[in-house]
Amino acid sequence: MKKIQQLAIIGATASGKSGASIEIASRTDGYILSLDSLSIYKEIDIASAKPSLNERAGIVHFGIDEIYPNEPFDVTKFIELYQKAYNQAQKNNKTLIIVGGSSFYLKMLLDGVSRLPHISSQTLAKTQEGLQNLHKSYAMLLALDGKYMANIASNDCYRIEKALNIYFETGLVPSNYFTQNPPQAIIQDPLPLYSINTNREILRERIKLRTHQMVENGIIDEVAYLEKKYTRSPNPMKSIGIKETLEYLDGRYCKETMIEKISTNTARLAKRQNTFNNSQFQDVIKISLEDLYKIEV
Repeated sequence: MKKIQQLAIIGATASGKSGASIEIASRTDGYILSLDSLSIYKEIDIASAKPSLNERAGIVHFGIDEIYPNEPFDVTKFIELYQKAYNQAQKNNKTLIIVGGSSFYLKMLLDGVSRLPHISSQTLAKTQEGLQNLHKSYAMLLALDGKYMANIASNDCYRIEKALNIYFETGLVPSNYFTQNPPQAIIQDPLPLYSINTNREILRERIKLRTHQMVENGIIDEVAYLEKKYTRSPNPMKSIGIKETLEYLDGRYCKETMIEKISTNTARLAKRQNTFNNSQFQDVIKISLEDLYKIEV
């Protein structure tokens, strides 16, 4: 089948990526794949600052409202999501615009990840049995493959399950399996990659404005609802915007301090995002937000 036209837009949070991607998609009759690690979750609307249905302007979005907050998500599932978006764009002759602040996922699309083996029903049953005693299974894996397991917490059920599946299915510890099955790039065609260049002070003001807007839109009620429905255990409940609001609900912060904490932590996140983008991507087209709106696809 015919290859599709793709482009990627990265930049710090609140740099204006979403608005630009929607305008470009409208002009080019394209689809959008979100790289945002929080917008992936249903019911986390205000805290994620995801574009509303009205703001999406009828553009088909992938990577928004895909799973619930208590469902696991990792890079392999994101790759499946990319492949779904690519196939749909290919089928309907659309441009695919990849955009977001969680550019680690884009890095994995370009660098690739090792493919996991097919897991038999016998292995699944054995793994589930092993998960009944998570501490024992972790200790076993740590003794067998200390280097790999050192990066996995002893209570990380999801990653321990993956490691057990690999070991029981292949007889190889994860380190050896991944050595024998090196990563393969998912995106192999040239990918125009635009990075929004935003003045630091302007970005801070945008973050402050967005934080105040989130409060006006009802982030406190949203977080209270999320806590009641999902508890504080799921990973997204530890995200910026949610964790500070929970501390406000606990009485640790007044509303003004909560707003200040969200703004400060978001600005720090933006700095980390810029550092990652500058160090991890080559052949990047650095561009102002105004010029990004004008690009020809």
